[in-house]
Amino acid sequence: MSASARDRLVTFKQSQPRAPRLTRRTVEARGLSFAVFVSPEVEGATPLLCINGGMLYSHALLWPALAPLAANRQLILYDQRGRGASQAPPAVRASRIEFDAGDAIAMREALGIARWDVLGHSWGGGIAMLAAARDAIGVRRLVLADAVGPTSSWIPFLHADALARLTGVEREALAAIDPRMLHSDDPAVHGEYSRAIYPAYFADHELAAMFRPPREASATGAATASRLRRDGYDWRDAVRAIAARTLVVHGAQDVIPSRLAGEICALVPRASELIIEGAGHMPFFERPEEFFAAVRGFLEAPDAGS
Repeated sequence: MSASARDRLVTFKQSQPRAPRLTRRTVEARGLSFAVFVSPEVEGATPLLCINGGMLYSHALLWPALAPLAANRQLILYDQRGRGASQAPPAVRASRIEFDAGDAIAMREALGIARWDVLGHSWGGGIAMLAAARDAIGVRRLVLADAVGPTSSWIPFLHADALARLTGVEREALAAIDPRMLHSDDPAVHGEYSRAIYPAYFADHELAAMFRPPREASATGAATASRLRRDGYDWRDAVRAIAARTLVVHGAQDVIPSRLAGEICALVPRASELIIEGAGHMPFFERPEEFFAAVRGFLEAPDAGS
């Protein structure tokens, strides 16, 4: 009898060292104060910036989930503008994901880091793609974990696809929210929807019951998300400009369809694709052995010519 997703996660966690403590720093960039959280430095290893998704949330979405990667390199996480402990911009309602991408580049410079690797998850993958496209000199390698697609063509289908995965009270909670309400920038609506759709992101229902996102109400994040949903987006030209070697990892059972990984790889000049069977939107929870082995192997492989 094969182990359940819960058992696999528990076994994997038990095999890992204790997550290191993060040190919090305040970084001034582009006229804002950002809360930045770093694990201990690892001599000789390229640091790894980790960009969380969710639009509304702090770095806590990826910590300590990505702690296994801290054994081999310094991890840098941060709260995006107007989320968590980072300062909100003056014109919140004008917020755009492109501003988040610019922040990532500015933080590298403010931290005095010449070159780093970048990992972006979900909408954080969108931020990572846009940042890497504009910062060829600063991004060595790029990991996109269950990233959103290079265009917004997937968004109109997300609500129906998520409903099809849910039953009972969970389905009723999501069905009660009209996704057109997300065209507004009301942070309460976006927060409620994020919590309602969350169980649909897991391939394994038992594992889904173990996790819930925090209650967040970021006006900056809601304004950014509503603009993307209302206006759509097309980043194909930007994605074609990514110079970094790129690994596109996607759970085969993600409600954000795995075909998007192929769409990204068709545009990025030096990209490889890995589809992880038995995983939804969070492969680091549902298939941690496969996910971390692939990411470590990609980041630690020697550069061409070395």
